[in-house]
Amino acid sequence: MPERSESDSRKLLRRLRDVLATPAQGQERLDRITHLIADSMKTEVCSIYLFRDAETLELCATEGLRPEAVHQTRMKLGEGLVGRVARTGQPVNTADAPSEKGFRFMPETGEEIYSSFLGVPIQRVGEKLGVLVVQSKTARQYAEDEIEALDVVAMVLAEMNELGAFAGDGVQALHKQPVMFRGSTGQEGTAEGRVWLHEPRVVVTNPVADDPLTEIDRIREAVGVLRVSVDDLLAAESLDKDQKAVLEAYRMFAHSRGWLRRMEEDIQRGLSAEAAVEKEQSTARNRLEQVEDAYLRERLHDLDDLSNRLLRILTGQGKDTGAQMPDNPVLVARNIGPAELLDYGRKLKGVVLEEGSVGSHAAIVARALAIPMVIHARKVTSEALNGDAILVDGDQGIVHLRPEDTVSRSFRDKIAMQAEAQKRYASLRDLPATTRDGVTVAMHMNAGLMADLPSLVGSGAEGVGLFRTELQFLIRNKMPQRGELAQLYTRVMDAAKGRPVAFRTLDIGSDKVLPYMKPQDEPNPAMGWRAIRVGLDKPGVLRMQLQALIRASNGRPLTVMFPFITELEEFRQARSHTLREIHRERSLGHPVPEKLEIGAMLETPSLAFAPQEFFELTDFISIGGNDLKQFFFAADRENERVRKRYDSLNLSFLSFIEQIVQRCAVSNTRLSFCGEDAGRPVEALAFAAMGLRGLSMRPASIGPVKALLRRVKLAEARAVIEEARAAGDMSARPRLMEWLASLPQSKGPLLPP
Repeated sequence: MPERSESDSRKLLRRLRDVLATPAQGQERLDRITHLIADSMKTEVCSIYLFRDAETLELCATEGLRPEAVHQTRMKLGEGLVGRVARTGQPVNTADAPSEKGFRFMPETGEEIYSSFLGVPIQRVGEKLGVLVVQSKTARQYAEDEIEALDVVAMVLAEMNELGAFAGDGVQALHKQPVMFRGSTGQEGTAEGRVWLHEPRVVVTNPVADDPLTEIDRIREAVGVLRVSVDDLLAAESLDKDQKAVLEAYRMFAHSRGWLRRMEEDIQRGLSAEAAVEKEQSTARNRLEQVEDAYLRERLHDLDDLSNRLLRILTGQGKDTGAQMPDNPVLVARNIGPAELLDYGRKLKGVVLEEGSVGSHAAIVARALAIPMVIHARKVTSEALNGDAILVDGDQGIVHLRPEDTVSRSFRDKIAMQAEAQKRYASLRDLPATTRDGVTVAMHMNAGLMADLPSLVGSGAEGVGLFRTELQFLIRNKMPQRGELAQLYTRVMDAAKGRPVAFRTLDIGSDKVLPYMKPQDEPNPAMGWRAIRVGLDKPGVLRMQLQALIRASNGRPLTVMFPFITELEEFRQARSHTLREIHRERSLGHPVPEKLEIGAMLETPSLAFAPQEFFELTDFISIGGNDLKQFFFAADRENERVRKRYDSLNLSFLSFIEQIVQRCAVSNTRLSFCGEDAGRPVEALAFAAMGLRGLSMRPASIGPVKALLRRVKLAEARAVIEEARAAGDMSARPRLMEWLASLPQSKGPLLPP
């Protein structure tokens, strides 16, 4: 094959653009393209393989192989040389394909007579779309410039595929087919709506350029604007050291000569400035996704953000595209901060994130707003378009994008059943959660925002068992002032209208790092410098918050709860700070609470074994179920591999809960359970059977839990658990579910749909 030049590459792209501009159906276009590439590169074969689904590649067009193999030949991701290119995102270049490791012979294609093989990925910003292959009878390695030329062509094909140039005649159109994403539950609940992209993708409509010099001028000018914008951000006086470190990484990329040089080289080969940016972004993304180093992977996001900024400069497509938010928006994003999510507020029907975690700031806000959320929905931002129909099943961690009618009908039936159940639960609002054998369980709700408080009356909650004060710190760019907090806490108490509110002091650290707080480089932050440990080491913030709470009470009863207490001495110190501030406020002539309750959250097994003095000293204890469960089972709740591995109805865990109940009974200390499991009816029933007489949960869970408790005899549930324990069962769940199923159903199902 004669040596190729950059002008040959540009000539090929121009011919390719002309083919794409010619009116034709998708299959006809693909056939013309394979013929054109084979002719231009002087190869006997050119083939295009596209993904039929996430794991399957299909031969969609070919010049040189048997035409009857088109749409018949398929292979799995990683299978054969084509599958290897698709899996790794790296070219495969060999002079002797049959002897190459992983080669798979497909007799229906007639490719056995072709020795040399060059395959490059068709990919766009981390989204793998297919593989472009050329083959020749002559045994030879393809030259570097030939690989680059084919890579550039593949980039153009990816852009045109994104614009739907190949749809039809057996080739599926992008962003048109139903897609299901399996993620994880960030917040329970279901929602039906339309997609609203937090950051709409930049659409490149001109991947091929005629004048490389003009395009190089454009890219240099845009990079110059980008560098100035990053430098301006770095010059801001409000930045702390860690924010500057992130922007320094941005500046390093922005000023990288290699980054600009590689984009200019792709422009010389015929790409437009925008397409060159996306090609470099795709290549870097694929390279960094292969590395195991967490720091390098994090730099991938820096490069993504920087490339997107550059694309917006080049295209003029800012975040505000002029699109109108639909009436029932479901937010779709790679990730989102708590302040940004709060800006959307309750207008959102649901939230779907590619990343996130169950303990992330965004998940905390979603729970506070009672918005269904699914996290870890990989590739959803690449597939979704503004306005697409979307179903969010936060209970199962599933998202249906552009669902088929049968799926939509089934989903609506589920929503209707839930709505009907909520009507039944509403009739119980003013009734106590009293079991059929006369045991009453106090029902409280969790909150963290003023927007939660209207649910206090509607849900039938007797009070707020947990008010998360850290949300007001997380959504600000600087530390809130004492006066601001006092005003907020005053409004919370006013809205509660005399019902008790347990204010948990600042619970930061671990997964909740304040924007203006230096992150701690800890190998295991969940067990590190967090919650009361921060408060006792930095007493100024703790004292300021206590002062705000005392002033907000204005003589009314005040309930304060300290998080993550692990030993008696920590509680003594925290309690001492509170009493000292009471004395100080009184000496200043300010009104102090007529009644003060000081409690602790039991979130570590160690506190259950504290001296009896602890149980006598504290006014109440709230079991922090989420943390206690992760420490009891040594299962990180941020780790999806182990988070759901252990059952809350494990008999060892239930026995441990029972021990805590018994210790509190000795000192007559009020005890409740707070966490996700408190809002699950079967778990709540088991906890009550173990002796718990207080539960705190999200408002929507109070109805289902109360309904179940009022239908059963607690003594019978306890007997079922004892049977499981005597039989040596690992979990009480199977026997409890069997027992519940055997109970009369005349008044409706025992469990929510």
